[in-house]
Amino acid sequence: QVHLVESGGDSVQAGGSLRLSCAVSGYSVSTSCMGWFRQPPGKEREVVAVIGKTGITVYTDSVKGRFTISKENAENTLILQLNSLEPEDTAMYYCATDLDRYTYCSIRPVDYSNWGRGTRVTVSS
Repeated sequence: QVHLVESGGDSVQAGGSLRLSCAVSGYSVSTSCMGWFRQPPGKEREVVAVIGKTGITVYTDSVKGRFTISKENAENTLILQLNSLEPEDTAMYYCATDLDRYTYCSIRPVDYSNWGRGTRVTVSS
C-alpha cells in the first residue's frame, strides 16, 4: 500500500523560503510520475509541479523560477524547494503519485491516485 507523508510547512514572511518533503513508503519515487499540488483557502486544488521518471518537470506559471521539484531516490522522498515566497502561495500543499504515467506527467489532480494529508504553508506580507 502506498503511503505519503508531507512535512516542512510553516508560517513565513514574504520573500522567505521553505523546503517541503514527501516521505514515501510502499512505492519507489523513481518508478513513475509524482507531483506537488496545493489548495489555497476557499479554492480548488491546483498543480504546483510534477516530475517524471526521467526527471522531466512541469511547473505552473506562477511558481516558475521560484520553486524546484526534485526526487531523493536514496531517501525515497519527493522534495519541493520554495523560494521567494509570496502571500499568494499560502495553501495546503500535497504530494501525490500517478502510477499510470512515467515520462510525461499529467498536471490534472484527478490523474493522481495516491495522496498525502498535506502540509500547510502560510506566507504573510
